[in-house]
Order: sequence, then C-alpha cells, then structure tokens
Amino acid sequence: MRLGLADLHLFLSIVEAGSITQGAVRANLALASASERLRRIEDDAGVALLERLPRGVVTTEAGEALAHHARLMLRQHDLLKGELQDFALGVRGTLHLYANTAALTDFLPPRLAPWLAQRPNLHIELKERTSTDIVRTVAAGLAQAGVVSDAVQAPELVLEPVAKDHLVLIMAALSKLSLQEVLHEPFVGLMPGNALQDHLDEHARAAGHALAQRIRMKTFEGLCQMVAHGVGLGIVPQGVASRYKRRYGFVARPLSDAWANRSLCLCYQDWDALSKPMQRLLQHLGATKPC
Repeated sequence: MRLGLADLHLFLSIVEAGSITQGAVRANLALASASERLRRIEDDAGVALLERLPRGVVTTEAGEALAHHARLMLRQHDLLKGELQDFALGVRGTLHLYANTAALTDFLPPRLAPWLAQRPNLHIELKERTSTDIVRTVAAGLAQAGVVSDAVQAPELVLEPVAKDHLVLIMAALSKLSLQEVLHEPFVGLMPGNALQDHLDEHARAAGHALAQRIRMKTFEGLCQMVAHGVGLGIVPQGVASRYKRRYGFVARPLSDAWANRSLCLCYQDWDALSKPMQRLLQHLGATKPC
C-alpha cells in the first residue's frame, strides 16, 4: 500500500464523522476530491474499507484495522514533529563543544549549569584540547565551535572575545615574574595531555628550557596546595588563583610574557553555517549574532 499521511488523515476524518461528506469538511477537501481519494485508498488496499449506508458509512473489519493503525501512525508522526522541533529549538540532542583547560575550569561551568538545567533533554559533550588543536579541528569542519585563547592564530575563523584569561605565576613567596627568569626553578604541573600544560610546555621549550616538573597533579586545587607548601612554582589561570589563594595562602603575580595576557574567545567558521542549537549556546556564552 502507498498510503500517505494525508490519506490516513482523510480516512480517519471520514470514520470519525461517520460520513464522507462531513469527513471531507474535516479534512478541508472538496467532496469530489475526498471521494476520489477514498476510492484510490480502497483500490490500493484491495478490499472494501467502508460500508456505505443510507445515512453515512461504517468501517468494515479491514477498515477498522486501517483506522487503528492510522491513529497509531498519526500519533507517532505528531510525536516525531514534537521531537524534531525540540532539536530545532535546542532543547534536545547532543552538542559537541571543544574548549581549552581554562574555559573548562572557570568560564564554562557557571554559564552552562543554569542553561542546561532549563533543557533536561539536551546533552553537551565537552572535549578538552589545546587552542591550537581546536582551531585546526574547527577549520577542518570536524567541529562547529570551540572556546580558545586569543593567542592562537586563526585567520580563517571568527574569534569573538568573551572573557579575560590571564595566566599568573603562583608561588609560596615573591619571586621573578617572567617565564624566562624562572625556567630553572622547580615547578608543579598538571598531568601530561592536559591542554594548558601542553601549552605551557610549548612556551617553555620556545624559551630554551623544559620546565622542571617536581610533580604533576590532576586538578588545579592539588597544584595550588603543592605550591603553597613550597614544592615548586605553578602557572594557572587568574580565576583559579583567585579561587584558591585565600584558602592556601600562596602569592600570585601576573606573568609579564605577552602570550600570558590573553582572552578566551568563541571560535567558529561562519555563523549561518552553525546549527540553531549551537547558535543559541554560543549566544548564551556571549556571542553577538552578526547583523
């Protein structure tokens, strides 16, 4: 059978009205058009679906079976429309967002929490990468958007600043403030593969000496505790230092290196190419919709 949704709707309209004439009215069809379509439905089924009576119609056994399944199919169609509308409105589905360490730690949690709480059927998969890796992924079309440092070069992409992300040097006592001047001091770092740690290691190598890591910690809080006890120096985002400085009593000073004075930016190729849910997410994170 080659029944369409319009055919099912017409058939149910006739069955529920008990009349071809009234069914045609409910389906917004002319009587002649409704009668012709009903004839094609019965021809296609190969069996009589309605019994014509002087005062209307009633379903045959086959017609009752068709009416039953038509109701199920139209109900499923309505549910599907509702779910697809939820996807279009950004309240259902999964969004993939790439972010550097600072964005994952400080910027995103307080902004995503209330937004996601209002969308219980929406999921966000956060993937931590260095800013360079994120730019490369977005430029290749393998991701819609990311949150990166403005220190990265991204000539093919839109970089929209949304937050400050200065890196600071933390220590148990005052010391020199540029990375070049403290390269030979012992450091407390983050685990290998951490996006921020990879970024710092690259700058240390560029300055001529790998960081002497005494220990690597899994979390920023663990790193701050180690620094406060004099184990070594550490480099963390300013927001992290502000959060733990009073608790652990270390000293924080801005790094004088230009690359450490940075901003977090939303990164994407073209606004109109983003899905509607991703546009809504980026607007919530501070993006300004292009005119």
